[in-house]
Amino acid sequence: MASVGGNRSPGAKGGQPQRRRMPRQARQWCQIESCESGRGRPLRDGESWFLVDRSWYKRWEVYVQVEEEDPSIIPGCINNDQLFEDTVNWHLKKGLVEGEDYVLLPTTAWNHLVSWYGLERGQPPIERKVVDFRGSCEVEVYPVELLLAQHSDMDTAHSAQFSQTDSLDRVLRTAQDQFVVSPQEETRLWIKNAEGSFERLCNTRVTLRDTNVESGQVVVMETRSKDGTWPSQQTRVASNGPKEEEELQGQPGICGLTNLGNTCFMNSALQCLSNVPQLTEYFLKNRYLEELNFCNPLGMKGEIAEAYADLVKQAWSGHHRNIVPNVFKTKVGHFASQFLGYQQHDSQELLSFLLDGLHEDLNRVKKKEYVEQCDAAGRPDQEVAVEAWQNHKRRNDSVIVDTFHGLFKSTLVCPDCGNVSVTFDPFCYLSVPLPVSHKRVMEVFFVSMDPRRKPEQHRLVVPKKGKISDLCMALAKHTGVSPERMMVADVFSHRFYKIFQLDESLSTILDRDDIFIYEVSGRSSITENTREDVVIPVYLRERTPARDYNNSYYGLMLFGHPLLVSVPRDRLSWDALYHILLYRLSRYVTRPSSDDEDDGEDKADMEGGKNIPKSGNMAGGSSQDPGPDQAGPSSGVASGSRVPAASSPGPSNWPQRARRKHLFTLQTVNSNGTSDRSNFNEDTQAQPYIAIDWDPEMKKRYYDEVEAEGYVKHDCVGYVLKKAPVRLQECIELFTTMETLEKENPWYCPNCKQHQLATKKLDLWTLPETLIIHLKRFSYTKFSREKLDTLVEFPIRDLDFSEFVIKPQDESAPELYKYDLIAVSNHYGGLRDGHYTTFACNKDSGQWHYFDDNSVSPVTENQIESKAAYVLFYQRQDVARRLRTKPQPGQSDPPAPACDPLPESMDIN
Repeated sequence: MASVGGNRSPGAKGGQPQRRRMPRQARQWCQIESCESGRGRPLRDGESWFLVDRSWYKRWEVYVQVEEEDPSIIPGCINNDQLFEDTVNWHLKKGLVEGEDYVLLPTTAWNHLVSWYGLERGQPPIERKVVDFRGSCEVEVYPVELLLAQHSDMDTAHSAQFSQTDSLDRVLRTAQDQFVVSPQEETRLWIKNAEGSFERLCNTRVTLRDTNVESGQVVVMETRSKDGTWPSQQTRVASNGPKEEEELQGQPGICGLTNLGNTCFMNSALQCLSNVPQLTEYFLKNRYLEELNFCNPLGMKGEIAEAYADLVKQAWSGHHRNIVPNVFKTKVGHFASQFLGYQQHDSQELLSFLLDGLHEDLNRVKKKEYVEQCDAAGRPDQEVAVEAWQNHKRRNDSVIVDTFHGLFKSTLVCPDCGNVSVTFDPFCYLSVPLPVSHKRVMEVFFVSMDPRRKPEQHRLVVPKKGKISDLCMALAKHTGVSPERMMVADVFSHRFYKIFQLDESLSTILDRDDIFIYEVSGRSSITENTREDVVIPVYLRERTPARDYNNSYYGLMLFGHPLLVSVPRDRLSWDALYHILLYRLSRYVTRPSSDDEDDGEDKADMEGGKNIPKSGNMAGGSSQDPGPDQAGPSSGVASGSRVPAASSPGPSNWPQRARRKHLFTLQTVNSNGTSDRSNFNEDTQAQPYIAIDWDPEMKKRYYDEVEAEGYVKHDCVGYVLKKAPVRLQECIELFTTMETLEKENPWYCPNCKQHQLATKKLDLWTLPETLIIHLKRFSYTKFSREKLDTLVEFPIRDLDFSEFVIKPQDESAPELYKYDLIAVSNHYGGLRDGHYTTFACNKDSGQWHYFDDNSVSPVTENQIESKAAYVLFYQRQDVARRLRTKPQPGQSDPPAPACDPLPESMDIN
């Protein structure tokens, strides 16, 4: 109950029953005290009783109990003046006691007395509700007295009384009446707590008792502005002030969304969903308010639905060029931690979360029953499908189900026993695969053993599931070099990240990796000691002065491209290795003249003496610089230095080194090229790595960095693997093609009693009003990730699904299987970075627009199809026709049980 200054009895002019002739005293006594509608009957929850002053009632009792009528003792008009504290607001006195200060009368008895004796002029009837307190009914003599105020004028409050059993909706309607606000305008309530903060009263279907509202508290009614915003949120658009927003009147729905920092994925999904006509009308016409489910344990307390409704109302108000979706972003991050922060995400993943969240927040099923999924067990498909859909609707019934949910037929066949399992499952969108090419293009650099040739860049077409040997064979066709004379390495940050074996899979190589393929001698091996030549990885380092307590330490920094050099096992000496490397570097390293050697000898000896190679060897031999004309078949230089017939390539068996003039020094290092390995343990059989250490001055004089970085492009670099466009229908066919389950996802066969890699086939049984098609452009495997930029040709109009739907069709209604495009979510870029945008058709104007965050521009239909298309929204033609002819009917929902929503905060300034 609610009254401002008290409630009046129903059914009479002026709030009082019509005066009528009094029956005899005995009859009055019977009707008031004795009969079933009299004062002695039990209280019933929710009914109204009235307070009557005890002194007046005693006079009435005296009057009706005398045997003969005495006009002098007639009690006169009912006068409750002694019960009121004041005659302005008609508040009751505190501490009134039943039987001493007042008596309680049911509505029928009260109406009898008022019709016989009347009520003192100007006094309101004291009507009170019967409430159930812990199983016992009591009359609520002192109701909850609230102070009602508007958000725009919180200094002016009006007192109103309510029963604890009154709903918050009653409070809201009373406030609307008090402040003359139309019921068509959207309003909401806030309550002021003792500490001065405000909390949203979200669920208006609960009672005051459920919300623990107490007398004297201030309840503020807030009315949504014309631009769709709530004044308490003080939402402001980046480019427009509040006054300009109120004056702006543009096309509803043509509104951008500000990028908050890598939130283009969210903006794209929101723009697509906002342009689904029936869903947007559902929110604009406030039908969602009656269906908010605050108690669903699978939902978000209605907060996601309310936040989305706020966005829709703002975007479709026509008063904004763009809006800032920060409140919505905060709500999403609160309920889905994966979207916290400002990392880039997938628009389809956000869309999936949003559809599920809206469904649960708006689910008309308040208490979900357990429903067991049943197999067909040989029954007709039509019967099983109807049963499956009914079971789905018993737990899931919302505007999202009405708009986006369809039905699959899933058929599983056991490969061992042949058991067939048929089930029908609901879906919200189709994730269709793209036809994948079995070839891939890889860019590599070929490094020849001939030092005069620059590295060559090649673009090779290889099998997507091929091996390293396939890569070498593809390169051999361009270079004429046998695959057996190639070694493949991944170079990263001037060092070898990995040196591949021929039988390794190409899937371990990513498109962004820098792959070098080195020519080595046919007798070379990097691991086998039985081969005639050994391949040594070589790094380039430069000494950089580093301050030390004795200025004796030099820092070393890697630079340039590393090398794989074949060295004959019988010529493995420091002096020979120096000359082999000097020859391999001869294209960009200048040989010093004799005068230069004399000048540089002392400096080299002083600065790097401990690492200067020594030319002596156990078997003797020349230390002269070999020339190209003496080059051997594997190293490219003459065999001027020899070592004993030792089998180990390790430095521990290399001859002792002697002083000599050199441009650089050599040092054994680890695979990272960052630490010396002077104590090499040949028992470990570890691969020796060599570093060429340059003095900064010598490098500056003799090392040509420009020439060292030079390379040439082979003719094949211009080759582009042509990807033929595919039709959307091909993707759908691929989706409905039979497949075998993967090892990670087996099916439990109830017949075999074990998990099986069954064959699975999905078929479309029924399609929704709005069909979302997700093109699976992103492919993830254990070793590789890629984005497919294949052009998918999709129709703007008349996408016909009749050939894919296996349910018996109604040939008289072909529009039930034809769809028109209404929105597209686009993704530009690759896996690590990218940008999302949207094409959408405005439901009011029919004009297509391009939404790029806060920028919106009109486009033509021939601009929509592109390689960036990622998520497609199609609307069934019969739905489009229905929306054009008449509005969707409203839907009602029974009140929800009491449930405490999550608190919100309100800025009152």
